[in-house]
Amino acid sequence: MVSFNTTLEGGFILMGFSDWPHLEQVFFVFILMFYFLSIFGNSTIITVSRMDCRLQTPMYFFLNNLSFLDLCYTTSIVPQLLVNISGIDKTMSYAGCMIQFFIVLLLGGTECVLLVVMAFDRYVAVCRPLHYTSIMRPLLCHALAISSWVGGLVNSLIQTSLIMSIPLCGHHLNHFFCEMLVLLKLACEDTGGTEANLFVAGAIILVCPVAIILGTYAHIAHAVLKIKSRVGSRKVLGTCGSHLTVVFLFYGSAMYTYLQPVHMYSGSEGKFAALFYTIITPMLNPLIYTLRNKDVKGALYKVLWRDTNTM
Repeated sequence: MVSFNTTLEGGFILMGFSDWPHLEQVFFVFILMFYFLSIFGNSTIITVSRMDCRLQTPMYFFLNNLSFLDLCYTTSIVPQLLVNISGIDKTMSYAGCMIQFFIVLLLGGTECVLLVVMAFDRYVAVCRPLHYTSIMRPLLCHALAISSWVGGLVNSLIQTSLIMSIPLCGHHLNHFFCEMLVLLKLACEDTGGTEANLFVAGAIILVCPVAIILGTYAHIAHAVLKIKSRVGSRKVLGTCGSHLTVVFLFYGSAMYTYLQPVHMYSGSEGKFAALFYTIITPMLNPLIYTLRNKDVKGALYKVLWRDTNTM
């Protein structure tokens, strides 16, 4: 059995997808493709919303923040994953593992809170349309964005400190990045108390936001039923539908991973669930918001048309 001090010195070997060596090249190509699509899509939303004055609204301010989060989130995992799959280097130091763990939790927790903020923005826009401008002032928008980062930071500090307090025995992590449940499986001692604390922290950052979002959309649905104009109700359903789709994709995969007992965790299933919320969801977010949003499509067309005419 390897001691905690040895783990500190030797670090970890990330097993990645070595259980399927014949598929590693296929994984490499698809993950690289999804990563580039994620970078391109989220960068496009940020660029277009800054260049078009019609998109200088609270909704697109928060969408910018979401795109920036997705850029950082995938970049904190994918480059190291590609190096791992290529076989160049499958090792990671203990310090590097804890830093990655902290950053992933910080960005993931921030996105959990930000999605609640975006739901609140839609609630004010639909249920309090006459007061929307006076309520969603720039000062409040920036305060809500900062509160999202603070919430993610607090969550990350708590969960990282809990993981770092556990003595670990072993070097092999059956994952492609430093995942919480995989680290718990390396514990040298009983982790019942720590698991309970981590479950409570995970429930607060995952279940509570989902409950708030669902409650918010219940009020929005009630307000939509009162809208007599078909065009108006269709526009509301388009913007709210995009947000709800992102919510279900992100929270569904994250809750499946983080709210299950350690003894029930499956390495193979965990890896594919992690691929979904770390790579596929950030890649899909720009498509979801663009395809169902005429303002974004119009702004994108305007920018491309202007660039074409200047050539």
